[in-house]
Amino acid sequence: MFAAYAARIDRDKPLSGLELGERPAPESRPGWTTVNVKAASLNHHDLWTLRGVGITEDALPMILGCDAAGTDTDGNDVVLHSVIGQTGHGVGPGETRSLLTERYQGTFAEQVTVPSWNVLPKPKELTYEEAACLPTAWLTAYRMLFTNAGVRPGDSVLVQGAGGGVATAAIVLGAAAGLRVLVTSRDEGKRRRAVELGAEAAFGSGERLPHRVDAVIETVGAATWSHSVTSLRPGGTLVISGATSGFHPERTELNRIFFLELKVVGSTMGSKEELTSLLSFCAAKGVRPVIDSTLPLDRAREGFARMAEGDLFGKVVLTV
Repeated sequence: MFAAYAARIDRDKPLSGLELGERPAPESRPGWTTVNVKAASLNHHDLWTLRGVGITEDALPMILGCDAAGTDTDGNDVVLHSVIGQTGHGVGPGETRSLLTERYQGTFAEQVTVPSWNVLPKPKELTYEEAACLPTAWLTAYRMLFTNAGVRPGDSVLVQGAGGGVATAAIVLGAAAGLRVLVTSRDEGKRRRAVELGAEAAFGSGERLPHRVDAVIETVGAATWSHSVTSLRPGGTLVISGATSGFHPERTELNRIFFLELKVVGSTMGSKEELTSLLSFCAAKGVRPVIDSTLPLDRAREGFARMAEGDLFGKVVLTV
């Protein structure tokens, strides 16, 4: 079957390890389900895999891709939950959780096999392309907002770095849930798009806000860390799920964190139950993922290049 896969690891030039071509079709195994992939979306996790993060050379070649929507062997429309081993379903009870492509072949292919427990019904209101955007970036944003930040309608939230998959999801989900969403971006066009999606206001990176916020959604990392901390009200919550600009900020802001009793919460992906709620929320409220571009699988390299350059707003989707 045709697939996009990591053939080599290159920390400095990750796209040099990306190959497109034929790979073995997945073999059936007890307790697992094979899905015919209709659409799959890109995540920064795929770039990190090409850099060797979360994977070693001995696991290569590895088909990339965490997210997908398609049909199961009975013809049912389904969406995949990307976390394997979280509960022991379909794998050994002692297996720690991992994302697809860290141990098992991914979704950028004609077929993928996952534990049957990881297969959810796709709502009829969502297209394959829309549903394929939800299991990683949108689920991450959902958990950050509603589980880990614990915000309620009327609360204010700062989303750093408008344009990325998680940030875009947080804007749309927050606005749909009645939050007052503020965003930042270096790019004027991305700030304008964020307001069109429901943000109350958009600001340049590091710009002083008109008021302190109840929570910050942080995926940028070192470049925005100080601004995130100083933008919080006393007792506010900073939720971080990534650090695309680096892991080591120049200032830790520890004095503000303890003096203002701020909460810093790490967040990774989400549970199957949260994905079920997210799917229902999108279907019932008309919320739809923001798709930057849709490409056939054989043009996956173009999608990876767009994501690596940061020249996108929303998700890149590959169709099979």
